[in-house]
Amino acid sequence: MNKFLIFLPSLVFASVNIMDHALPSLSEYGFFKTPIKSQITVDGIIPYKIASPLFSDYAEKLRFIKIPKGNNIKTVDNHLIFPTGTTIIKTFYYPDDFRKINENKRLLETRLLIKTKTEWIAIPYVWNEEQTDAFLSLAGDRIPVSWINKKGVKTELLYSVPNMNQCKGCHVKNNILQPIGPKIRNLNMVYSFEGEDLNQLKKWISFGLMEPIDNISTLPRTVNYENHMDGTLDQRARAWLDINCAHCHSSGGPAESSGLYLEYEEKNPAKIGVMKRPIAAGRGSGNLNYTIVPGYPELSILDYRIRSTDPGIMMPELSRHMTHIEGVELISSWIKKMSFNNYDGDTK
Repeated sequence: MNKFLIFLPSLVFASVNIMDHALPSLSEYGFFKTPIKSQITVDGIIPYKIASPLFSDYAEKLRFIKIPKGNNIKTVDNHLIFPTGTTIIKTFYYPDDFRKINENKRLLETRLLIKTKTEWIAIPYVWNEEQTDAFLSLAGDRIPVSWINKKGVKTELLYSVPNMNQCKGCHVKNNILQPIGPKIRNLNMVYSFEGEDLNQLKKWISFGLMEPIDNISTLPRTVNYENHMDGTLDQRARAWLDINCAHCHSSGGPAESSGLYLEYEEKNPAKIGVMKRPIAAGRGSGNLNYTIVPGYPELSILDYRIRSTDPGIMMPELSRHMTHIEGVELISSWIKKMSFNNYDGDTK
């Protein structure tokens, strides 16, 4: 009960009282069939994926969305407009052994984003040891967890469930809380629905979740940065930066004043960080002079900060305590391949 009371003063987002929408346990929402650990959804709750996922200390994620009956998602200039009552559901878990990723899953937390009439609200739930339910935890939590990684090495971590203020820290753009992953270009991918491989946007339209869209084949698409066969090195690196960094480093984002804009659509090399001096990095600069020095990741502040796990240096600041080894290798390779005289986004 004490954890609950700690954050009572923060329960109002602009004009919405969180407790008008938050139920004590995840099971009370009725999203999943019993036992809810199975994460098998009831009718009307649709599983989905995004092309490039945010790194969260190697946690795997299950994603679902609920659109109120009689409503659908609208699109305006390739942006999704979600109806009031939309709920985005994301469960974080670790398998005991990543070489058997679908076996012995330990569910840690389920985050809800609920669209009210005026704004989105974020509500965190933490799973109990028995894995029978998840319970409201506005103050977040710290959970010891261990797993065997893909190389057969045991890994241990004190996993952090963010509190509500931390949720707002990442999900805010132009002072408005909103989803990060569900964008048209992140959803524009093939996904298996009940064994049928189909473009995800087309399937959502067929379900009535979205209004019809003309010429889906011409819509923007984010590549999968984990797939070396999907897109160029530049596209994969930019996809990693977009999902891991651009929620802050973008126009209207919390790090807007840095002048570093890492959204997938950004084309200006200086704004991406090429030969850009930091505005205020403190010791986070590592005594380096530029965010990105083409050809030299070891001289680039970006490379230095994504490698670090020091809370005063590392980027991103939240959702990780570990270095994303594969992500660092991707960004390092990207910087090495850049031309020193002219980065034009065509790195192969």
